[in-house]
Amino acid sequence: MRLSIATSAAFFVSTHVFGHEQAFFAPVAAVIVSMAGVGLRARTLFELVIGVALGVLVGELLILTIGRGVWQMALVVVLTMVVSTLVGLKGLALTQAANSSVLLAVIIPAAGADNPALTRFTDALVGGVAGLAMVLLLPRNAVRDIDAEVQPVLTRLADVLVLTARALRESDAGLADTALDDSRAIQPFVESMESTAANVTEIARMSPMRWSQREQVEVYVATIHDLDNAVRDTRVLARRVGSMLRHAETGAPDMHLAIDALAEAVRIFADDLSERDDFDRARQQLVEAARIAVTALPGAMTMNSAAIAAQVRSLAADLLFASGARRDEIDERLDFD
Repeated sequence: MRLSIATSAAFFVSTHVFGHEQAFFAPVAAVIVSMAGVGLRARTLFELVIGVALGVLVGELLILTIGRGVWQMALVVVLTMVVSTLVGLKGLALTQAANSSVLLAVIIPAAGADNPALTRFTDALVGGVAGLAMVLLLPRNAVRDIDAEVQPVLTRLADVLVLTARALRESDAGLADTALDDSRAIQPFVESMESTAANVTEIARMSPMRWSQREQVEVYVATIHDLDNAVRDTRVLARRVGSMLRHAETGAPDMHLAIDALAEAVRIFADDLSERDDFDRARQQLVEAARIAVTALPGAMTMNSAAIAAQVRSLAADLLFASGARRDEIDERLDFD
């Protein structure tokens, strides 16, 4: 729908408002910005609009001077890239500037048309603005997009914790190694989550249609740094469990219960992250996990078992931060002396 409205509006404005007979670049620019602009940061989105229009202007001016042909196309693309780079365009905007100049080199303007450089530049700018307007007026659902990125992280994190607890319960170092591999595999999802968080924050800030989602988006975004820390702590936890089991060390008998409690808390977060209605129960699970780990430690103290207890407590703290708890509140709730 966004695409059809943007292309139709761009073509209408260029044809009926500006009177251009061959308003080819208006709908093309609208398509480029509408499709590529979804999920882009605001600066990149504006650069994309400028990149499409600038590629048209520079390319057409060069073509009017040197004509059309094979070597002319090569020269137009090179010079368009040079000019676009000098004005600060990069990435997708630079690519689209080059694409625009290529289209210009192969499409011959209608006979008797007005100045094609100005006409096509105006068409590209109209199309870019139409695409930009649709991105802002009919944006993607910011909460749904960030939730779709956070959920796989939480699900995989809970699965890794369950597997780590099972490794302890069954004294199986192989399961701990699998948990470590699985925890490493979460990192690409974390990076994708961070990128999406930046995008949806700008959507909720810029688009009037998504202003009502600002608070929910802030809830998600506030958890991401702490979830990243939790994933990193989980890797350390799985590595320590594997090391302890391979050295046949005797760990605290209830440590697996502490890790299971962490997994349960993560599942509660996954079910209730946007509303936070059930976060008290998740926090209770986290405090219980830390309590089990810390109080069970003196009975079986080794370097690895101490490290495991410390990681359980650190994970509990990270997830408490993710739930919105303050630092002084966390210190108080995790103080078992």
